Formats: sequence, C-alpha cells, structure tokens
Amino acid sequence: MSAPLHPRGVFCAALTPVDADLMPDHARFVAHGQRLLAEGCDGIAMLGTTGEANSFSSDERKALLEAAIAGGIAAHRLLPGTGVNALTETVALTRHALSCGVTTVVMLPPSYYKGVTDEGLFASYARIVERVGDARLRVVLYHIPQMSAVPLPFPVIARLRETFPGVFTGIKDSAGDFAHMQALVKEFPGLSVLAGADPLMLPLLREGGAGCITATSNLVAADLAFIFRHHADAARAAEVEAAQARVVAARNRASRFAQMASLKVMLGAKTGDEGWRRMRPPLVPLTAEETAALLNG
Repeated sequence: MSAPLHPRGVFCAALTPVDADLMPDHARFVAHGQRLLAEGCDGIAMLGTTGEANSFSSDERKALLEAAIAGGIAAHRLLPGTGVNALTETVALTRHALSCGVTTVVMLPPSYYKGVTDEGLFASYARIVERVGDARLRVVLYHIPQMSAVPLPFPVIARLRETFPGVFTGIKDSAGDFAHMQALVKEFPGLSVLAGADPLMLPLLREGGAGCITATSNLVAADLAFIFRHHADAARAAEVEAAQARVVAARNRASRFAQMASLKVMLGAKTGDEGWRRMRPPLVPLTAEETAALLNG
C-alpha cells in the first residue's frame, strides 16, 4: 500500500523513548508505534517536537526510522520530521526517508536565523526539493512559530505549491490559532490542514480540515480516531462529544507541567513502564513532586 497523496486522519506526534544511556530506545519505540496503530492512528509522525527530534543527531534519527520499519511499522504509516537548520542535512534526512520507502515527511523551516525574508524561506524549501530530486516526495509543512520563531507566510506556501505541484500536500499548524487554521483551509483548497493541538481537531474537521498531528494522541489515540471517523454522524454526536471531553481533559492534564515530560510520565503509567520517564538533556524529567501531583491529581 502506498501513502495517500494528501494525508488525512489522526497522526500521533510520537514520543521518543530513551534508554538508561539516553540513546533512542528502538524496541520501546516500535512497541509504542504498534500500539498507536492498533488504537486507531492512521499514522505516526515521528521525530517531531514531541519526539525531542532536535536533541538527536542525523544518524540517530536515521537509525530510529530504520528500526521502526524493521519492527513491522509500514513505511507508508510514517511521517518523519526531516527539517533541520542545515539545508544539506535536511536533504540527506529526506533522501534517507525516501530510501526507506517513506514518501511523506514533515518539514520545519530552518529556524536559527530570525526575521528571514519570504524569498529566503522559499529558497530554502525550493533548493531542498530540487536537490532531493525524487518525484515521490510529499511534504507536510510545519508551522510552529512559538518554537521555531519562523512562521510560514501564506505567500510562501502559495508559491511553493505553484512551483512544485503535488509536493507540498499538507501543513501541520501548531500555533494554536484556530482562525489561522480556518484561513489556511479557505485559502488553499486541496491542502491537508492538520491541527497541532488535540482539542482543535474536531472544530477544524467541521471547517474542512484533514485531521491532526498531535501530542496527546500518545495517550488518547482511540478517542481521537473515533472523533475523526464519526464527527459528521449525527447519530453518534453524544459519543463524539464524550470522546472530545476526554481528549480535552488529557490535554489539560498534560499541560499542567512541562508537556513532553508529563506525557512521558502519563504514558509510563498507562503502560506500566517507568522507563518512559527518561528524557535527553537539555530537557529533564518531572521532579518526584511533580510526578506525584500529576498522577494523583
């Protein structure tokens, strides 16, 4: 089976487990990925913000992707993050994904330099596509200005889609601004607009959005999948609202302390595996007091 040309559905922004030596834990990751798919996820957006991607080297990223596929997760289910600051490194990570059979990647803009021009942003993405030079490539743009400090302006998106038809098929909007998501849907027919915040998937679907790539789906994938599949079914409206309430509650709970560390604690509690609590510096686990408050609150 090949990947859909335009991603639709529930994609988990997967957490990345690390072992006692703070190296990516391949076995735990594969087991988690299989569990997410069994719970209803349409795919796994690995090595993104929630996956601590910027704490891992290119070699570590490549090895984790290879391990996921070797562990039985189909390549068409994976949307790895390949966007980094160096153009040639982004090209290498994207080519590697394609060599593994993955065709859709999630791509941050280069984010070290701030205040870059629209021309600079366009040139960065354009040179990447040209150097990758593979007609199979599909890119989900990643708009998360609160982390990258480099927003993706509409004129840049429009120019990329016009210059490279069929390549830029989606955007993950993690800015938390619902009006911005609505504007994307209206401005770019055919572009898969994916919510980056779990509670916003349902209202976005009602506006013509394509689904989500979200962090709390590590915990509530089944509820998000149910919402995606039944949001337009009036006969199941009460069930959809109940699932939405659980999603919002989980998201709020995970946001009480540092989100990624909290998600790892909550996933560890869900699976009975406290090994999930580890994080690679500069990110650190929750304190004992925070962990107790999160689990007992």
